This record gives sequence, C-alpha cells and structure tokens, in this order.
Amino acid sequence: MPIRILVADDQENIRAAFRMVLDAQPDMCVVGEAADGPAAVELARRLKPDVVLADIRMPRLDGLEVTRLLAGPDVAEPARVIVVTTFDLDEYVHVALRHGASGFLLKRSGPTLLIEAVRAAMAGDTLISPQVTMRLLQHFAQTDQGGRRGAVVSLTEREREIVRLLAEGGTNAEIGAELFISAGTVKNHVATIQQKVGARNRVGIAGWAFRNGVCGAGPVE
Repeated sequence: MPIRILVADDQENIRAAFRMVLDAQPDMCVVGEAADGPAAVELARRLKPDVVLADIRMPRLDGLEVTRLLAGPDVAEPARVIVVTTFDLDEYVHVALRHGASGFLLKRSGPTLLIEAVRAAMAGDTLISPQVTMRLLQHFAQTDQGGRRGAVVSLTEREREIVRLLAEGGTNAEIGAELFISAGTVKNHVATIQQKVGARNRVGIAGWAFRNGVCGAGPVE
C-alpha cells in the first residue's frame, strides 16, 4: 500500500507543488489537502493518513498547535507529523519536536529531502533540514532535553555504535546497512537507548551523545 499523505498549507501553489512531487513517487499518495489548521486536524482524524505535512503559518490554528493536537504526548494514537516551513527559527524547531513532530523541513530544502522525510517518518526516524541540525544538536547538548545530565548511563558496545551513527544523522536503514543488521533491529536498539539516556526522541539521543563525547567530541561542560 502506498504511504497516504495529508498536505496542510494555506498556499494553494505550495499544496499543488507538494502533491505533484509526492504523487509522482510509486510508494506515495496524497489523500487530502487542508488550507488551515482546524481543517488539517479534522481531515487527519477522519482520513487517518500515514503522514501529515503541516506548514507553521496557517490561519486559525498554526502548524505547531496542529502538531500538538495530532502527535503530542497526550494523544492516544499519535500521527506522524512533519513540519514544513519557510522560517528558520530555532524556537519553531524546539516546539515542534516537543509536540511530537516526526520531522522539520525548510521549504527551500527541495523535493528530494521532502520525499526522504516522509519515508524516514514511516521508518520511525526524525529527519531535520541540514540547515538547522547542528544548531539544534548544540541546543539539546546543553539542556536537559538532550538526556540525563550527570547520570551514569551504561550502553553496550553495539548501542554506542548506534548512538554515534544516529548522532551523525543516519537513519535506521543507513545505520543497519553500516552495522549489517536490519532497520527493525536498529529501531529496537534506539527505543532502549532512549530509555537509558532519558531522551524524548532521536534528536535528544544525539544531543546526549554530543554532550557526553560519544561522537568523538569532548563532553560539554
């Protein structure tokens, strides 16, 4: 079955461009469009798409609130929401991830990254535009959102390998190929690592890794 996608953006030309790119993929299908936040929430709950692409600046309800309502920690069956925006603001990234976003893309990132983000979300990965990744990791590395501070965390050698590759931006599939294990096995390891380091998501694991020198850099004091 193709990946079913809902596109939420207040600009019709953007929705049309996304639909053209996504519908051209053999494993993807746009099943709905929304021009404002409330419509996006209503359609997502009714159509139950596999992935929701949500712009931030939308009328009546912005994309960050849409993300919280569809993917937040209090949602019983969270959706995969990828936030797509023109605005390269750190605050937007942090809020989107706290609200459970499965990705954060800048519209100028191009169609290839958009397609990769949808597939990454389906695989349980979180893809973030390279333009904001390093700033984001530095933020998580210096805050509690990047994992437990000062706690002794015991990781196996395999888990440390996975953390290192994850912090370098690898998806589950890429990490699995590097270590000659399946993407599903990587996903299970990542879930265990999240619990051990006290991170909310993959980005939190990466922040913990940077702070503790797992990526080759020294720990952040």
